Amino acid sequence: MKTMKRDKILILFGNYGDGHRQAAYAIRKAMRMHLPHVESVVLDFMKWTHPYLHSIAHYVFMQGVKKFPYVYGYFYEKTREGNPYPRVLKTFNIFGLNRILKLIQKVQPSIVISTFPLAAAAMSQLKSLGLTDCRTVTVITDHTDHRSWIHPNTDQYIVGSNPVRLALRELGIADTQIAVTGIPVRPEFTKSYKREQLAAKHGLQENVPTVLLMGGGAGIIGEGKATFKALEALPEPVQFIIVCGHNQKLKQRLEEKFKTSKHRVILTGYVSHIHEFMAIADIMITKSGGVTTSEAIAMELPMLLYKSLPGQEEENAKFLVEAGVAMQAEDPLDLVRKLEFLLENPNWLSCMKDRSRQFHTKLAAFHALDIIFQTKAEVRI
Repeated sequence: MKTMKRDKILILFGNYGDGHRQAAYAIRKAMRMHLPHVESVVLDFMKWTHPYLHSIAHYVFMQGVKKFPYVYGYFYEKTREGNPYPRVLKTFNIFGLNRILKLIQKVQPSIVISTFPLAAAAMSQLKSLGLTDCRTVTVITDHTDHRSWIHPNTDQYIVGSNPVRLALRELGIADTQIAVTGIPVRPEFTKSYKREQLAAKHGLQENVPTVLLMGGGAGIIGEGKATFKALEALPEPVQFIIVCGHNQKLKQRLEEKFKTSKHRVILTGYVSHIHEFMAIADIMITKSGGVTTSEAIAMELPMLLYKSLPGQEEENAKFLVEAGVAMQAEDPLDLVRKLEFLLENPNWLSCMKDRSRQFHTKLAAFHALDIIFQTKAEVRI
């Protein structure tokens, strides 16, 4: 009896900021829920293509962004009009192209999805050399456009909003190659939760305002002194959930500082249940990463944006503020003023929640999945 060949999808992300990875796994989870017969392979593009250099490159990049953010912003703007990747691919990435080609020959995917610009560039290069004829889809994980995402052999772009679609049109991409689905988020962020149950689970009081502070490990708190003093200046006690990620040193410093705080503070490292914290919170203080802010929009959680990086995060922040789902804080004092204003004005919070509903982000991963399978030359579902 002949065995039917199983459909395979290859999803490539890059661990330079967590959003690329989260978007990749959001698509994979949606696929497992709706198309369980389709096999999905998810890989870190840089780790696979440069197994010995990726950890060094990742460390240098993350430290550079943290310590010299305006240098990163400068290069981001300088490369906005001209794509920086062709030269990189011709020099640094020859070995990487060979590695990714061997992966494609092994997996034999019908579609390759890229949630990381350099992965999209590599797939375009392979197709231009005639080394693969895979259909390719690029998922842009920011609320803005940049030429690093745009490559001539990409079959389909999935974008988060109409302004990005219009920007891609200006760059010469055909309307038929652009689908506005919202930025994909994992199914956990699309469900409804009972706040009282989660508050009890995490030791919080249901009737006290709760603020979720994200990005502690990525520099939003810094050394903690200025932010700590600013938060202590709030007139009424607040419950804070502060997520420090993998930054254990920061977590330990803050544990010491918040011992005498008038606020109830829960300090945590990296957690897999951030959706539960979002469901409890009244407001989230965060940098403006594309996927994190899309998760908050899906959870209808108002945002106060703080310390966004120059480049795409600043552009994301501008988009989110104009969309009415977030406010921007410029410094610690402004952070406290705006946080106090929002806590004292529930009508503003309600309005921001209403604006979030207009994004229809909850089903973004499933809508993206529909587009991905429409992109296939032959659909076996």
